[in-house]
Amino acid sequence: MSTGSGTRALRRDDLERAVAAGVLGAVEAEALWQFLGSEPRSPRPRFDLVHVLWYAGALIVIGAMGLFTTLAFAKLGGGVLALIAVVYAVLLTAAGRHLWQRELRIPGGLLIAAAVTVAPLFTYGVQDALGWWTHAEPGNYRDFYVWIKASWLPMELATIAAGVVALRFWRFPFLIAPIAFALWFMSMDLTPWVFGEAWDSWDQRRIVSLWFGLAMLVVAWVVDVRAKGDFAFWLHLFGLLAFWGGLTLLDSQNELGKALYCLINLVLLLLALFLQRRAYAVFGALGIAAYLGHLAGEVFQESLLYPFALSLIGVLIIAAGLWLHRRQAALARLLAERLPPALKALRPAHAR
Repeated sequence: MSTGSGTRALRRDDLERAVAAGVLGAVEAEALWQFLGSEPRSPRPRFDLVHVLWYAGALIVIGAMGLFTTLAFAKLGGGVLALIAVVYAVLLTAAGRHLWQRELRIPGGLLIAAAVTVAPLFTYGVQDALGWWTHAEPGNYRDFYVWIKASWLPMELATIAAGVVALRFWRFPFLIAPIAFALWFMSMDLTPWVFGEAWDSWDQRRIVSLWFGLAMLVVAWVVDVRAKGDFAFWLHLFGLLAFWGGLTLLDSQNELGKALYCLINLVLLLLALFLQRRAYAVFGALGIAAYLGHLAGEVFQESLLYPFALSLIGVLIIAAGLWLHRRQAALARLLAERLPPALKALRPAHAR
């Protein structure tokens, strides 16, 4: 049965034909079938109209109770907002559970993820109704997605907790998205809790974002190596946003610091190959491009030859990409064969 992506789902009669042809023994075929049947599998989204509609609908529902809320909505008061969040969470979870049990796991998982994203609304409503603000009152709920404030931290913790609970019952990779999103926001809102009265320093915010993002990337790496299914994608993405954003916004006072920034981005490119994660390549390439732009704008701004030299470098990089494309499979095999066992164990299953 074709999956539409150039691969083919394995069926029982495929194994029976393999046994008949002498490719597999009957015992091995049965053991393989039992193993595949017991292996928990996360549904993989496909790029077709049905899946696009599912994800688009889920994102609209998520936005309706988040980024797209109106000022009039906020005037309902904290108690009403908390009640609305509870009703939404119950209805979305019930609908998602219903679809999940009928093997419609992608739309079911998306509805459950939408239920997780109302956790900050519930937390805000309770805090607003009872006046339980950890710092100053932060303002309207919709500002949660706009402004960096320490008072948002309980809302982010509630989202992470709701996501972890949901993952306990439904193993759906997209449930990591609201958790990673909340962690990314936390990397920006956490600074006042770390530095106290010096919370308004953007330098300290950048430092906290950098180290928090790095910690998130380590967690993503561990999840990538140990988890079955792609549960680490969103952690990698938002970890990179926090780490790379903090790193890029740090003001290097000398050329050595800027060269070190370029070197770190080069390491991100190498990690993209090692982990087989394209997000690292995207951020690494952006960082290297930013450094080259700095060289053009400040260091070599009086040089007539620099644009031509840079063009040549770009063409050589494209040529290197073409060379790698043609030898990618061979290089992947060579990498897998030559890596020490200790390093192989650090690669995700999809990269081995």
